[in-house]
Amino acid sequence: MASERPARAGRLRINQWFAIAAALLAAATVAGVAFGVVAIVRLDDRRTLTIERLDPAAIETLRLSTALLDQETGVRGYVLAGQTSFLAPYRIGRREEVLASSRLAGLVEGGGPLPQLADDVAAVDSAATAWRTRYAIPTIGRVRAEGPGAVGDGGVERGQLLFEDVRARLGELETAIAGARREGRDDLATAAGFLSASFAAIALLVAIVLAITLLMLRRTVTLPIDALTGQVRRVSHGEFDTPVVGVGPRDIAELAADIDLMRQRILDDLAESRAAAERLDDQARELARSNAELEQFAYVASHDLQEPLRKVASFCQLLEQRYKGQLDERADQYIAFAVDGAKRMQQLINDLLAFSRVGRMTGEPAPVDLRAAAMAAADGLGSALAEADGRVQIGDLPTVRGEQTLLTAVFQNLIANAVKFRSDAPPDVRIHATADDGEWTITCADNGIGIDPEYAERVFVIFQRLHAKDRYGGTGIGLAMCRKIVEYHGGTIWLEETAGPGTTFHFTMPMTEEDRDR
Repeated sequence: MASERPARAGRLRINQWFAIAAALLAAATVAGVAFGVVAIVRLDDRRTLTIERLDPAAIETLRLSTALLDQETGVRGYVLAGQTSFLAPYRIGRREEVLASSRLAGLVEGGGPLPQLADDVAAVDSAATAWRTRYAIPTIGRVRAEGPGAVGDGGVERGQLLFEDVRARLGELETAIAGARREGRDDLATAAGFLSASFAAIALLVAIVLAITLLMLRRTVTLPIDALTGQVRRVSHGEFDTPVVGVGPRDIAELAADIDLMRQRILDDLAESRAAAERLDDQARELARSNAELEQFAYVASHDLQEPLRKVASFCQLLEQRYKGQLDERADQYIAFAVDGAKRMQQLINDLLAFSRVGRMTGEPAPVDLRAAAMAAADGLGSALAEADGRVQIGDLPTVRGEQTLLTAVFQNLIANAVKFRSDAPPDVRIHATADDGEWTITCADNGIGIDPEYAERVFVIFQRLHAKDRYGGTGIGLAMCRKIVEYHGGTIWLEETAGPGTTFHFTMPMTEEDRDR
């Protein structure tokens, strides 16, 4: 049926109906167009002169006057007190003067009566330059060199006389602009009256023709569109089984057919969406089941698996204590290997459990003072730092939203790595923060053995080690834990690729709303 409606709709299109209406309106208005154009051009010229040039010129003149007064006030205060802070109005006023003078010069250029004001603007600039070069700049230099009171009463009076000339030139400029504005507004009012009289002559004829045109368009276009709108609205409210049928111009009939076809496709897509939603629900249930199994595994790993492991480690230690020296050297070595392996396995399980809990078994975010977290991490490593004769320098760090325990763990891992992978020199760890584009960048740098740039990404992979375990202890999970914690807080962490000794890590943290506002 949708394909039959446009075929039998042998009616005029909407654009044809509007063409007829436009022809009627054009016939009624063509006689007054030329006359109206002349009036409009005249009014526009006066409006442009008054509103876009004269009024802004008056505003810029006021800004120029304020800027010059600020300069004079700043210099006078500096002469009396000798404090550099009194020169702030002078510097600000100088910048404002340059801007205002430039804008004002641009406004008085071009046609009309404004070019006569260019001489007045130049006079103000000349007087201001004379005051500045002959009094302000030398006076500032003298006070800076000799202190307050270096400029005598004679110098001050000379500066006042020079600035009185500036005031006089400003007054002449303001008077000239005020007179030009009065004349412009008078011309604008005359042009507006002329335009009103021009259009009043054709208003009645246009009103009659417009009324006839609107009635015709309402009958042939508006009512059919309203009918189509009502049908579309019912479909948009969920009545997808309601067919859409168009009457009136051919465009509306074709549009109705297209909308009805879209309605059919929506029905098909809705069916597919419902099927997809059912599949998504199944996947959500499967994910919940998988998470439950993961939680169960974590429980088993933290309790059931560690219990026999602790027993193995305990009995191996008992063997080592009881039979050490009674067996041959190889047997003692084997027992030591077993004890070390059991301890390492226990540490690996604990680290893996801690890694898996990040983002799952956590509390609500709260304000965290990163400086306090870094200090707590350094205190926790106090004995290791003291043994290595190391130090941690903590600069000003921000307050962010997150979890105190996790963020403390990040600093603890970074500081512990600096102590572990130290060079011959005592460890020196430096922590500070910088702000950039809505986030904080925290930097932790040390003077250790460093990391080759080719391993900049590998160090963040879980259980990845760059050295043999008999040389440097650990499980290789610390930096992976740092990355997971930082990403959980909405940031990123990376290793700065620098040649030479020392390692520098950066990680970002989102700013709080208060910090962003500041």
